Amino acid sequence: MGAAARLMAHKKPNLPTKICEACGRPFAWRKKWARDWDQVKFCSDRCRQKR
Repeated sequence: MGAAARLMAHKKPNLPTKICEACGRPFAWRKKWARDWDQVKFCSDRCRQKR
């Protein structure tokens, strides 16, 4: 396991999570959602289209 992999292993569990409104599964915060995390309701485009 490289140094970068060990660093990521420690950061991932601390990310905020939500439950997807379409499928009910938990999903974690992503950097692309940083500006509008409060409005994110779905884990993927597929779930967003399915509603």
